Amino acid sequence: MLRMNQYVSKLARLLVLTSLALILAACDPNSNNTSKPLTRDLWSRIKASKQLVCGISGELPGFSFVGTDGEYSGIDVDICRAIAAGIFNNPNAVEYRTLNSKERFTALQTGEVDILSRNTSWTFGRATAQGLDFAPVIFYDGQGLMVRKNGGIKSLKDLKDKAICVQTGTTTEQNLADQMRKRNITYKPVVFEDVNVTFATYSEGRCDAVTADRSALLSRRSTLAKANDHFILNDVLSSEPLAPAIAKGDTRWSDIVKWTVYTLIKAEELGINSQNVSQLKNSSDPEIKRFLGVEGSLGAGLGLTNDFAFNVIKHVGNYGEIYQRNLGTKSSFNLPRGQNQLWNQNGLLYAPPFR
Repeated sequence: MLRMNQYVSKLARLLVLTSLALILAACDPNSNNTSKPLTRDLWSRIKASKQLVCGISGELPGFSFVGTDGEYSGIDVDICRAIAAGIFNNPNAVEYRTLNSKERFTALQTGEVDILSRNTSWTFGRATAQGLDFAPVIFYDGQGLMVRKNGGIKSLKDLKDKAICVQTGTTTEQNLADQMRKRNITYKPVVFEDVNVTFATYSEGRCDAVTADRSALLSRRSTLAKANDHFILNDVLSSEPLAPAIAKGDTRWSDIVKWTVYTLIKAEELGINSQNVSQLKNSSDPEIKRFLGVEGSLGAGLGLTNDFAFNVIKHVGNYGEIYQRNLGTKSSFNLPRGQNQLWNQNGLLYAPPFR
């Protein structure tokens, strides 16, 4: 019954978007210009449905993962929960759709999902040719390679003529080819569409190495039978800014997503967290009062209640809290934040002023 309801929901969404596209095309004298982005009203549809449909991986612990209890967790999941908290004052008003790398962008463009929060790299091509609008980066990453400790491989040059498992339909395939070509290192790519098959093939010993974002390698290593038999090389093949994405065409919805992410970052900068946010409503600091909606009208500019930031932090916490419970000291990964620190702590996270 649940799957049937989801199917009906998907069909209804597609019919609405198709009808909207036909109406706009008929009314637009420039409708033959395929480069012009379709005008969408995603925000009105989301608001009316009282639920956010969020596309995730569901298979990457620390980012998005479905536990044995059926509960979703991870930094990507918490981004969806934060947006729902800001809109509906309910972090659980989210329907999750698990998407693989091949289908994720189509699901976003057709309206099957409202947002893609799925360890996705922000690239030129995706932001232009594929018509995606990216929110601020939530995790600065880089591509790496994982190998076996007993394989005799210590660096990239040791992979000459070796088999490397890589997932197609991702930036990792091209990055690997570019870097190996740049270094004049020949190798044997073993390519799969499915990420589970990619790592299973490596686990079975049919590849000498496997490549992905370094955070993904760390996450996947934790699922291997003998995790300590594997390690991640120091070589970094690329920069991978991971960010949520939506389809272009609705500036209001884009602003809501972007400023929700900024809210998580700014709250940590201001020292506001889920434990003290209620108390800080009584703060005499004008910046904090404005941020939490006690003064001013910031929420109105987004079409949300004035206390949207308060609701986000109350229900989900600030960026630091999200990081620590999913990837940091309160998780099994204990991954140092590094460049994912705030700007005033030598990191790259920065939010514009809330004024």
